[in-house]
Amino acid sequence: MNHPILQPILALVLWTFVLWFWLYITRLPAMQRAGIDARKIKNREDLDVLPQSARQVAHNYNHLHEQPTIFYALLIYTHLMGLGDSTNTVLAWAYVGARVVHSLIQCTSNYVPLRFVVFAVGSFFLMAIGIRDVMLAWF
Repeated sequence: MNHPILQPILALVLWTFVLWFWLYITRLPAMQRAGIDARKIKNREDLDVLPQSARQVAHNYNHLHEQPTIFYALLIYTHLMGLGDSTNTVLAWAYVGARVVHSLIQCTSNYVPLRFVVFAVGSFFLMAIGIRDVMLAWF
Protein backbone atom coordinates (compact mmCIF):
# COMPACT_ATOMS: atom_id res chain seq x y z
CA MET A 1 0.00 0.00 0.00
CA ASN A 2 1.40 3.41 -0.99
CA HIS A 3 1.02 6.33 1.43
CA PRO A 4 2.78 9.36 -0.11
CA ILE A 5 2.32 11.49 3.03
CA LEU A 6 4.62 9.10 4.93
CA GLN A 7 7.47 9.21 2.41
CA PRO A 8 8.80 12.60 3.59
CA ILE A 9 9.18 11.10 7.07
CA LEU A 10 11.50 8.45 5.71
CA ALA A 11 13.42 11.03 3.69
CA LEU A 12 14.07 13.21 6.76
CA VAL A 13 15.07 10.17 8.83
CA LEU A 14 17.54 9.17 6.11
CA TRP A 15 18.88 12.74 5.97
CA THR A 16 19.41 12.56 9.75
CA PHE A 17 21.48 9.41 9.18
CA VAL A 18 23.56 11.28 6.59
CA LEU A 19 24.22 13.98 9.19
CA TRP A 20 25.15 11.33 11.74
CA PHE A 21 27.89 10.09 9.40
CA TRP A 22 28.94 13.65 8.56
CA LEU A 23 29.15 14.36 12.30
CA TYR A 24 31.55 11.50 12.97
CA ILE A 25 33.56 12.03 9.79
CA THR A 26 34.30 15.56 11.01
CA ARG A 27 34.30 15.13 14.78
CA LEU A 28 36.54 12.09 15.28
CA PRO A 29 39.50 13.45 13.29
CA ALA A 30 39.06 16.84 14.98
CA MET A 31 39.12 15.16 18.38
CA GLN A 32 42.30 13.31 17.42
CA ARG A 33 43.97 16.53 16.24
CA ALA A 34 42.94 18.25 19.50
CA GLY A 35 44.22 15.35 21.60
CA ILE A 36 40.83 14.68 23.16
CA ASP A 37 40.33 11.26 24.71
CA ALA A 38 36.64 10.39 24.22
CA ARG A 39 36.68 8.32 27.42
CA LYS A 40 37.46 11.45 29.44
CA ILE A 41 34.69 13.69 28.10
CA LYS A 42 32.40 14.67 30.94
CA ASN A 43 30.22 17.36 29.31
CA ARG A 44 29.61 19.24 26.09
CA GLU A 45 32.01 22.02 27.04
CA ASP A 46 34.91 19.54 26.79
CA LEU A 47 34.39 19.68 23.02
CA ASP A 48 34.49 23.49 22.79
CA VAL A 49 38.12 23.29 21.69
CA LEU A 50 37.07 21.59 18.45
CA PRO A 51 37.06 23.74 15.33
CA GLN A 52 33.83 25.51 14.46
CA SER A 53 33.44 23.37 11.33
CA ALA A 54 33.18 20.22 13.46
CA ARG A 55 30.91 21.81 16.06
CA GLN A 56 28.40 23.22 13.58
CA VAL A 57 27.79 19.77 12.07
CA ALA A 58 27.14 18.44 15.58
CA HIS A 59 24.79 21.35 16.28
CA ASN A 60 22.85 20.63 13.10
CA TYR A 61 22.57 16.95 13.97
CA ASN A 62 21.05 18.02 17.30
CA HIS A 63 18.69 20.42 15.51
CA LEU A 64 17.39 17.49 13.45
CA HIS A 65 16.10 16.03 16.73
CA GLU A 66 14.22 19.16 17.77
CA GLN A 67 11.59 20.71 15.47
CA PRO A 68 11.45 17.65 13.16
CA THR A 69 9.90 15.67 16.02
CA ILE A 70 6.83 17.86 15.54
CA PHE A 71 6.99 17.10 11.81
CA TYR A 72 7.02 13.35 12.45
CA ALA A 73 4.10 13.50 14.87
CA LEU A 74 2.12 15.82 12.61
CA LEU A 75 2.57 13.65 9.53
CA ILE A 76 1.58 10.51 11.42
CA TYR A 77 -1.51 12.34 12.65
CA THR A 78 -2.19 13.58 9.11
CA HIS A 79 -1.93 10.03 7.77
CA LEU A 80 -4.07 8.46 10.49
CA MET A 81 -6.79 11.06 10.03
CA GLY A 82 -6.80 10.50 6.26
CA LEU A 83 -5.66 14.07 5.57
CA GLY A 84 -2.61 13.22 3.48
CA ASP A 85 -3.84 14.90 0.32
CA SER A 86 -1.55 16.18 -2.40
CA THR A 87 -1.28 19.66 -0.86
CA ASN A 88 -0.16 18.33 2.53
CA THR A 89 2.23 15.96 0.78
CA VAL A 90 3.80 18.82 -1.19
CA LEU A 91 4.06 20.88 2.01
CA ALA A 92 5.73 17.93 3.77
CA TRP A 93 8.27 17.55 0.97
CA ALA A 94 8.87 21.30 1.05
CA TYR A 95 9.58 21.04 4.79
CA VAL A 96 12.07 18.24 4.17
CA GLY A 97 13.73 20.32 1.46
CA ALA A 98 13.98 23.28 3.81
CA ARG A 99 15.57 21.10 6.50
CA VAL A 100 18.13 19.75 4.04
CA VAL A 101 18.99 23.27 2.85
CA HIS A 102 19.16 24.42 6.50
CA SER A 103 21.59 21.58 7.24
CA LEU A 104 23.78 22.38 4.26
CA ILE A 105 23.96 26.04 5.24
CA GLN A 106 24.72 25.30 8.88
CA CYS A 107 27.30 22.63 8.12
CA THR A 108 29.19 24.70 5.55
CA SER A 109 29.07 28.51 5.65
CA ASN A 110 26.78 28.74 8.69
CA TYR A 111 25.59 32.12 7.43
CA VAL A 112 23.02 32.71 10.15
CA PRO A 113 20.77 35.27 8.39
CA LEU A 114 20.21 32.89 5.48
CA ARG A 115 19.90 29.91 7.81
CA PHE A 116 17.24 31.75 9.79
CA VAL A 117 15.22 32.53 6.65
CA VAL A 118 15.33 28.88 5.57
CA PHE A 119 14.34 27.77 9.08
CA ALA A 120 11.43 30.22 9.12
CA VAL A 121 10.22 29.12 5.69
CA GLY A 122 10.37 25.47 6.77
CA SER A 123 8.48 26.35 9.94
CA PHE A 124 5.74 27.96 7.87
CA PHE A 125 5.44 24.78 5.77
CA LEU A 126 5.01 22.82 9.01
CA MET A 127 2.45 25.27 10.36
CA ALA A 128 0.55 25.15 7.07
CA ILE A 129 0.17 21.38 7.40
CA GLY A 130 -1.10 21.79 10.96
CA ILE A 131 -3.56 24.51 9.99
CA ARG A 132 -4.78 22.50 7.00
CA ASP A 133 -5.26 19.46 9.23
CA VAL A 134 -7.43 21.49 11.59
CA MET A 135 -9.43 22.93 8.71
CA LEU A 136 -9.89 19.56 6.99
CA ALA A 137 -10.70 17.58 10.13
CA TRP A 138 -12.88 20.01 12.02
CA PHE A 139 -14.61 22.20 9.45
